Amino acid sequence: MARIAIPAETAAFETRVAATPETVKKYIVLGCEVVVQRGAGDGARFTDAAFEEAGASLADDFASTVKGADIVLKIQPLNQGEVASLNQGVVIASLQAPFTNPLLADYNTQKLTAFCMEMIPRTSRAQSMDVLSSQANIAGYKSVLLALEHYQKFMPMLMTAAGTVQSAKVLIMGAGVAGLQAIATARRLGAMVEAFDVRAAAKEQVESLGAKFVEVAQDEDAEDAGGYATEMSEEYKQKQAELIAEHAAKADIIITTALIPGKPAPVLITEDVLATMKQGAVLVDMAVEFGGNCPLSEKDKVLSKGGVTLVGVSNIPALLATDASALYAKNMLNFMGLMLDKETGEIQIDQEDDIIQGSLLCKDGEFLKPDLLV
Repeated sequence: MARIAIPAETAAFETRVAATPETVKKYIVLGCEVVVQRGAGDGARFTDAAFEEAGASLADDFASTVKGADIVLKIQPLNQGEVASLNQGVVIASLQAPFTNPLLADYNTQKLTAFCMEMIPRTSRAQSMDVLSSQANIAGYKSVLLALEHYQKFMPMLMTAAGTVQSAKVLIMGAGVAGLQAIATARRLGAMVEAFDVRAAAKEQVESLGAKFVEVAQDEDAEDAGGYATEMSEEYKQKQAELIAEHAAKADIIITTALIPGKPAPVLITEDVLATMKQGAVLVDMAVEFGGNCPLSEKDKVLSKGGVTLVGVSNIPALLATDASALYAKNMLNFMGLMLDKETGEIQIDQEDDIIQGSLLCKDGEFLKPDLLV
């Protein structure tokens, strides 16, 4: 019988939890024992009593929560003290910030079996385990609401006896999961929406949501095998900058979502472009944690630059912690289902499985993805 530990998150602004009472019940049905740290679910409105009712036992701190654990499930990466608290061989599954985390070598030194949830393959079989997509969906929705908090006008067209208010013009930059949800949300709220993406394949999805697709004519393939955007040529970047400047000057709200895995976020809204934007416009920079799509954005700050409000919230899913936790926890349950024997609840790690192979960082003192060590 595997013992699963759910510790409380300690990272700043993190309100999510890696399991819910619903998923705890299902782990127990699989034959597992579950220990939850007291208060772990408070930020997401899951009470200690609800976890106990689901069958979990409670522990007072991180050390007592993970004592004797076979599996530790988290949202954020382990910190130095947490790594040192775990016994050799423990399975840890969480977001790992794989390209920037300086502690990955320590995971290996401690002989942990570490899974990186960001590296779940983008395949049909792995969709139910894809935490990046589930959390990006939430972030895309909330990004529009964040913009509205600072935009001092109506989003939809409003026709009244006192006159007509024109609908807001929204520009979404990046049409991945977050961008598409932002488009859908802005459209539902009555905005006129344009969307830009370097991947020509995004055009059909953007237009199906009722937005106009803005694109640079190109011959380059801008999408890698995993479905992510690739870095473009200098000639393309110049054409892109001119097109973005033209559309940004007309926008009331801009939401940027563009990321390239393992690299700083591409700069899309330069200081010069920002200077051409309307007074009262709002820019939500969803890439701020990775340097930002606007170089003037600052992590976890809301700033005013030349009459434009820059919103730099780095952990948007944590603002909708209840649903974000529920989706993450279900992703994690589906992932752990690959390794938990349905008869005994024991852990069986099949390293030939493509999902396990893609996400496994280290095991038994062997680091399996050495390119990530920083």
